[in-house]
Amino acid sequence: MERNVAVATILTAFLLESSDEETAKQPKKMCRRVWTKDWVARREQEGFYAKLMVELRTEEPELYRNFLRMDCKQFDHLLSLVAPHIQKQDTNMRRSISAGEGLALTLRYLATGENFRSLQYLFRIPATTISTTIPHVLDAIYKVLVDEYLQAPKTQEARNAIANDFNEIWQFPNCIGAVDGKHVVMVAPPNSGSIFYNYKGTHSIILMGIADANYKLIYIDVGRNGRFSDGGVFNRCTFGQGLDNNHLCLPPHNPLPGRQLPVPYVLVADDAFAL
Repeated sequence: MERNVAVATILTAFLLESSDEETAKQPKKMCRRVWTKDWVARREQEGFYAKLMVELRTEEPELYRNFLRMDCKQFDHLLSLVAPHIQKQDTNMRRSISAGEGLALTLRYLATGENFRSLQYLFRIPATTISTTIPHVLDAIYKVLVDEYLQAPKTQEARNAIANDFNEIWQFPNCIGAVDGKHVVMVAPPNSGSIFYNYKGTHSIILMGIADANYKLIYIDVGRNGRFSDGGVFNRCTFGQGLDNNHLCLPPHNPLPGRQLPVPYVLVADDAFAL
């Protein structure tokens, strides 16, 4: 560890001194503004999406899956859904980023958390463009998938089906979901103070999820700052409020196996959530 720090310090001094000498030797040039820089313009021939991704798709499907966290068929299916929402038109000045490039860029970002300046060298897309492309693609993915893959039960029959799965798979009767919270660690926003500071000693936002007996999420609430407790998030989310106001279409009380006294349906959780 000490050697790494020492080498990093020496390299920093070396780079600073070398850059100062080179700057002094070079004559000053007038800044020239261009619509697309040369290394970006070669994206369609040399960029990852145009070259390496094509090779991985045909020669190394496992590496393709490792890179994007999904295989070719899954990527193509998702692309067919989001393309109408993210494809932009070309202009006389430059060609737009294709829907496939935007989706691959976003999936790589989600898979690794790489910063935009690192991704720009891989995809040959400037970091400033990446900062607008990824949020746009994320909105499109949410829009096309939320109704199918994050559908909260809206009828007593649907909640009964979940309860039956909990009873058959986990031998836990009268259960309509398992709830818990997850702190998503992040860099604290500027001037936020301790708003996002949590009990674990990091800054975070909270993802609270409710899952069925097959580990599938049926409800999420995300965005509360890290200072909240899991119970505090639950009490303020739409699910908790709906539970308090009896708006969730819960099945009527049902006796436990081998008993006659009807008992209510419940969520299973840890002690961070009040009874």
